[in-house]
Amino acid sequence: MLNRKDLTGLVDVTKEEILEILDTAEKFKEINSREIKKVPALKGKTIANLFFEPSTRTRTSFEIAGKRLSADVINFTASASSTTKGETLIDTVKNIESMGVDMFVVRHYYSGSVRFIAQNTKAHVINAGDGTNEHPTQSLLDLYTIKEQKGKLEGLKVAIIGDITHSRVARSNAWAMKKLGIDLRLYGPKTMIPRDYLPFGCKVCNSMEEALEDCDVVMMLRIQLERQGIALLPSLKEYSKLFGLNKNRLDLAKKDAIIMHPGPINRGVELPSYLADCDKSVILTQVENGVAVRMAVMYLLAMQQNTKLGE
Repeated sequence: MLNRKDLTGLVDVTKEEILEILDTAEKFKEINSREIKKVPALKGKTIANLFFEPSTRTRTSFEIAGKRLSADVINFTASASSTTKGETLIDTVKNIESMGVDMFVVRHYYSGSVRFIAQNTKAHVINAGDGTNEHPTQSLLDLYTIKEQKGKLEGLKVAIIGDITHSRVARSNAWAMKKLGIDLRLYGPKTMIPRDYLPFGCKVCNSMEEALEDCDVVMMLRIQLERQGIALLPSLKEYSKLFGLNKNRLDLAKKDAIIMHPGPINRGVELPSYLADCDKSVILTQVENGVAVRMAVMYLLAMQQNTKLGE
């Protein structure tokens, strides 16, 4: 059981808590391969998905995870809610909470908004991505996938390449990988690298070659054009040429290196289709593992000490 009410980020989550989530996810993944993909672990619980930003993978993954745990799942759409009439964020949350909701899964365009919600509700809160801050369950499913593919986490070399500044995925992974003993390297356009990266405890490389050399994992990031107030690169074609992954660059990594991407992929920009769909790619495996990881997080936050897995 996690020693916390909410999962708003990984900056304050311990190594032991991360490993507990990954171990629990491994048990839940087996459920997803059954003919009847459901256990009554959260039967009688109500989970509300509050998404103030568009989402396909994350929202669907959380919905499937909740339903496979037998929870009642409701989906909130900001464009069809009273927030369009001027209702405050906290009033919206408190109104939904008063209907007996036990857990909120929240995606919001403002950094820090999910933690603010967690401080103002008795229900459990899970961060499904807030602004450019964090996306903890994406990092956890990344870690689970790496461990599943490589058999370990500590000592691995991981390169995250792309729009680091605007990536909440990169931030969550940086916090988590530091705690797990992973050698993390960041690379991207200088206009897309945070000015203050020292707290993350990772190396910022000066070239694509330096980042990829002898790597176990290559994680490519999407350019977050919707989060950029000004243009930070001349063109997508130039970005692809200078910062995109290709076969020659991938050959710098270890022979058994895996390719990852949090999605959605801009094919032909950060990586071409022949790499996105090749044997080294585990991008769809990441999506598959996301359901098990989110089941684990929901279960561990909601469980009672006398609750047994799968009962």
